[in-house]
Amino acid sequence: MRNFLSRALAVCSLLGACHAVQAEPQALASVYTVQAPQGQWVVRALTHATHCPGIAWDGQPPVAMHLRAAQGTVAVRRDAAQADSKPAIFDVTSCEATWPAHAQSARIEGQAVPAPPKQIERILIVADTGCRLKASENAFQACNDADQWPFAQIAQSAARLQPDLVVHIGDVHYRESPCPAGNTGCAQATWGYGWDAWRDDFFKPAAPLLARAPWLFVRGNHESCFRAGQGWFRFLDALPWTDQRNCNTPDNDADGDFSEPFAAMISDSAQFIVFDSSKSSGKAYAPTDPAFLKYQKQLQAAAELTTHKAQNFFINHHPLLAAAPSKDPHHFKAGGSAGLQSVFETLEPDRLFPPGVTVAMHGHVHVFEAISFQSNHPVSLVMGNSGSLNEGQAPHVIKPTDRIYKNAVVSNYAARSEYGFATLDRSVKAGQASWLLTEYTPQGQPVIRCHVQNGKSDCQ
Repeated sequence: MRNFLSRALAVCSLLGACHAVQAEPQALASVYTVQAPQGQWVVRALTHATHCPGIAWDGQPPVAMHLRAAQGTVAVRRDAAQADSKPAIFDVTSCEATWPAHAQSARIEGQAVPAPPKQIERILIVADTGCRLKASENAFQACNDADQWPFAQIAQSAARLQPDLVVHIGDVHYRESPCPAGNTGCAQATWGYGWDAWRDDFFKPAAPLLARAPWLFVRGNHESCFRAGQGWFRFLDALPWTDQRNCNTPDNDADGDFSEPFAAMISDSAQFIVFDSSKSSGKAYAPTDPAFLKYQKQLQAAAELTTHKAQNFFINHHPLLAAAPSKDPHHFKAGGSAGLQSVFETLEPDRLFPPGVTVAMHGHVHVFEAISFQSNHPVSLVMGNSGSLNEGQAPHVIKPTDRIYKNAVVSNYAARSEYGFATLDRSVKAGQASWLLTEYTPQGQPVIRCHVQNGKSDCQ
């Protein structure tokens, strides 16, 4: 049936009479645009129909989108993260189409698709957005309370700021276990790794932002293969789908848990370096560990990518230079990933990041932090406070004697432990690019502003 409809769409495109071959509008579950490697942008459509819809470029007759992943039910993995895991039901078809370089607009079943920006001036940043339901930690967030899970409010406020690009720095999916009986805060919340949990944890609350601008997705540890990796590859991953990288079986995790790094363009002089740290350990690796060797090779590839642009924003989920939250905000504790540090220091023993990296951007730690260094370390931005359960308070102050990592000496520090999101606004003066980093409340009120330039930040 799918092949027949694909051929019919191709034929009707040639004849200019495609209106008769359309999926039912109510079947369309979500439409969005993803930034991909090598300057490409990919349109995704999720539909309850078993075939892919047509996409109309610049008002022309629609042509069939390509199948990324068919509907299906995936059995519980033998290494599932939660003992109460259930089969993942994906009752939506994942479809995609590469945005042609010449196209200015696109529609799917009459619905407008966010177009790639001609220039990226405002970047909006979220991370760790989902509602935590996790039996192994007895952690059940009040998904039904907009104050205790504010991601929907954040998405609405953020959409009003009209970003050119939205960046999600990982941990999209948090609904791993059923809400306990009698818990009204999360009563009737969907859970598991199938479409219904992905819909309610991300696609439904994020809808205003998905309709407003394209997205760049970075993978977090919640999207590793033994957790929500199957949905990650179906819905969000920017790289091509393969049977070896779908997380359906642990036998392929050596590929599935280690995506290759790639560059995503910001401007003629700036780019993101996207690095998949989803499976990284909190403890230092032995040099013979397969994960160590895998990450080391990928870091070498990422370092080569940084040589192509003057400004490089290294973006991965787990921070390397950060302060850890605690119950006492007057107490300092370093919060960088020891596993990644043990790999990165083999290439850059003190700086950790390649010389071309001016800013490092992360989530994972559920606070906002902007850290600039007197020493030769890039600005470190941690922005994991966009919805998931808070885990403590960031330190109020980092003293010159506090060490985030070895000889890293902090010169400017700003932090916020409450929920929020951030923007990066680009400006160019006398040929020099700088960025204004702004941290907002869920309601869209600015609370922290930082000037970022030449690998340093100054926060007010």
